[in-house]
Amino acid sequence: MLDNETLALAKKVNDRLILAGHMMVTAESCTGGLIAGAITSVSGSSGMLYGGFVTYSNDAKTAMIGVPAALIAQYGAVSEPVARAMAEGALRKASVDLAISVTGIAGPGGGSDEKPIGLVHFGLATPDGTHHREERFGDLGRDMVRQATVRVALEMVMEVYAP
Repeated sequence: MLDNETLALAKKVNDRLILAGHMMVTAESCTGGLIAGAITSVSGSSGMLYGGFVTYSNDAKTAMIGVPAALIAQYGAVSEPVARAMAEGALRKASVDLAISVTGIAGPGGGSDEKPIGLVHFGLATPDGTHHREERFGDLGRDMVRQATVRVALEMVMEVYAP
């Protein structure tokens, strides 16, 4: 369940994109669709959300949004290059104004010294270019890492549409 702060942020994202006349798409791995879920909790979100790709497996990243398998093999699914490729692939597939992507390690397993639990890479693509952000939330527990990821993703969208 998303907290009130995240839901309020989703409403702001909704309002800003509708005001701008823009549509967005999500490409989600570790959040499993929670970003799109947060946005669609707001009435009227169909005016700014094209939809979302839940690309949890590496094969889904490749098949659904065109992330090169060689890129995943070289850098791993949880990496800056893959987050960027996810956002760019979703933007291309949906032909919208903005795509946000997330790929990370929510836990409780799957972490390593190099890629610890709580590591999340974000990609945000627009026709003008792609931005990346890395967060290391720490081992907060699976649900808290996923909620924090949704919040940061929505904040990134707001940065693009700052008044």
